[in-house]
Amino acid sequence: MAVDRVLVTGATGFLAAHCIEELLTHGYRVRGSVRDLRTAQTAHLREIAEHAGGELEFVEVTLDSDAGWAEAVAGCAYVLHVASPFPDRIPKDENELIKPAVEGTLRVLRAANAGGVRRVVLTSSVAAISYGHDDSRTLTEADWTLLDAADAYPKSKTLAERAAWEYAGESGLELVAINPGAIFGPLLRPQRPTSMEAVRRIMSGQLPALPRIGWSPVDVRDLATAHRLAMEQPEAAGNRYICAGSHLWMRDMARILAGEYAPRGYSIATRSMPYWLMWILGRFDSTVRLALGFYGHNQTVSAAKAADELGWTMRPVRETIVDAAESLIRHGVVTAKGDPRPSTVDGSSLPQRSRR
Repeated sequence: MAVDRVLVTGATGFLAAHCIEELLTHGYRVRGSVRDLRTAQTAHLREIAEHAGGELEFVEVTLDSDAGWAEAVAGCAYVLHVASPFPDRIPKDENELIKPAVEGTLRVLRAANAGGVRRVVLTSSVAAISYGHDDSRTLTEADWTLLDAADAYPKSKTLAERAAWEYAGESGLELVAINPGAIFGPLLRPQRPTSMEAVRRIMSGQLPALPRIGWSPVDVRDLATAHRLAMEQPEAAGNRYICAGSHLWMRDMARILAGEYAPRGYSIATRSMPYWLMWILGRFDSTVRLALGFYGHNQTVSAAKAADELGWTMRPVRETIVDAAESLIRHGVVTAKGDPRPSTVDGSSLPQRSRR
């Protein structure tokens, strides 16, 4: 019996790489999309494939062009559409995020439908659910972000997911949406995904105090499992699934890390930062400025549907945060005070947008 082939878009991204590992270890053949075959960092993925004894290949396509997508989906039973712009700063024009997110998603879905793909699993976000709602209410998959209350990134995720559902309804394409919270966990290669910036900054001692911001976290490994389960289970078709745990304040994250790494020479602050200080820092730091909109908001979402219908489970958040930090150390992204080793990731050379 032939083993199904799965296309994973944005193959070298933080989440996509874990999805590829999850699929390979479960016996699937995988095709990963990259923007440029000449420069894509794929060695870690090839090592995973070799270790798993799985089949892995790469194809060069971009979300802003139709070229190559017919070939990318050819022979694939499923598509995990993971690639999407994830900013590390607020864009001057919100359409810098919205247009590629919406058009890129529709481009992938049209190619999948034309190519006879059985099902597409779309990586959306709780950002498409949570904006504009009362913090005191637990949000579910029935909720949608109110666009008037959202900035560029949540707008891009909301409009892209809505466009995907509209297209699926018109075309009959099977679609499942995964709506993750903030993604943490171990890196598979040296990189600086935007979603891991909080852990990196805490570990590197860049924050003198911790602002009152937080997230509904999810472990990248558990999230990869959710994508596979959503792909495999027939009953998942036509559904959204929140994948996120209980709200975690940044200060509580720092306390976890301080308890583990302060004895090892890492200078980790755990005191509170007032809003006025964060506002001043945001004038000079685009990432801090991006986070200002989260200050004081307690995001409460329910992953009960994913647990009940997919059989999905989450590991303890402490394990997620510590494993994330360990990977930052292992890959040289952060070093302890006095460690002579330079960081292996030069932040000045990073693109303005990271992909998950």
